[in-house]
Amino acid sequence: MKFDEYIEKVRPIVEDVKQNGDKAVKKYEKIFNNVELKRLKVRKSEIDEAYDLVEDELIDALETAKKNIERFHAITSVEREIKIDFGDCIMGKIYNPIEIVGAYIPGGKKSYPSTALMIGVPAKIAGVEKLIACTPAKKDGVDPLTLVALDIAGFDEVYMASGAQAIAAMAYGTESIPKVYKIVGPGNVYVTAAKLLVSKDVAIDMPAGPSEIMIIADSTANPEFLAYDCLAQLEHDPLSKAIVLTDSEDIIKKIREVAGEKVECRLVKLDEAVSIANDYAPEHLVLCTKDPESLLRKIKNAGSVFLGNYSPVAAGDYASGTNHVLPTAGYPKFFSGLSVETFMKHFTFQLLSKEALERIGKCVIKLAEAEGFKMHAESIKIRLNYSKNSL
Repeated sequence: MKFDEYIEKVRPIVEDVKQNGDKAVKKYEKIFNNVELKRLKVRKSEIDEAYDLVEDELIDALETAKKNIERFHAITSVEREIKIDFGDCIMGKIYNPIEIVGAYIPGGKKSYPSTALMIGVPAKIAGVEKLIACTPAKKDGVDPLTLVALDIAGFDEVYMASGAQAIAAMAYGTESIPKVYKIVGPGNVYVTAAKLLVSKDVAIDMPAGPSEIMIIADSTANPEFLAYDCLAQLEHDPLSKAIVLTDSEDIIKKIREVAGEKVECRLVKLDEAVSIANDYAPEHLVLCTKDPESLLRKIKNAGSVFLGNYSPVAAGDYASGTNHVLPTAGYPKFFSGLSVETFMKHFTFQLLSKEALERIGKCVIKLAEAEGFKMHAESIKIRLNYSKNSL
């Protein structure tokens, strides 16, 4: 998908929020959502009251999903310090959490409490000090289930703002909404376009637009299962896509009996299907074949991969433990899905002995002088007491 035309559509909104802050955010909430907001920040009392409006079984489901997400992301988090002793020098990396992160939690006609968990849990494992969320409000406020999920996930502050105006508010700050160092979270094409637009001024996780699923299947696959996987992703957005690549005409016939023409089906050999998948780089890739793990080793580009008949995408969307905030539109070729690492950055360090500097000194001096940086070379020479004629 090309986002250029959407970027131009959201540009005036972003600039307005950048210049006029809360006033602009409230204006666009009225225009796009017909909601008049007196304030943007959700009060703690509103979050507490939300628990009384949500079924206990739903709260239990959120807690169960949170535990599974924590279990997976805790064991995949990066080592916080890497230190290597090379003998004459010590080098390494130190990973630190990004201090303040803003998350977009979609809403509107539907609520997405699962997204709150998918973002909040790894962010808190990473150690983000201040985690805020922007999410749409209806006339009676933010959806209670979303508020409960945000609280369970560990968000520090919640704001009522949606679409491009929410992204702009987090990117540049307003009277109410703080400026963040990084913006994460999925959304529609306008949210994604706004994230791309502000990415020159603030970090973003990835372009995450309309959902997509690609399935590689052979005759061992259950076509009814796959048809429902496709329909599940298509219900996200009118622009969502579902593609099935298979070497079985029977699979195509049965999928179409369930899902109709909404699903794009292609009859191809499995090796060709892998090549197509790597070129397409789907958000969700399902490998439903006799030996899916052998195909997995050939996959280079995908947001998240699901193997076999009993690994539906919906499991990953909610509670298996991986993450559903994933790059789309071919971006898995150079972006990864959201994880603990999304919320971290690193710097390197080095401690060189005089012997280590002597070992590389001539190399550094020669290269610095070749590039015309005299003082770079002198900073080495003075430490090693080189004479002008000693090289």
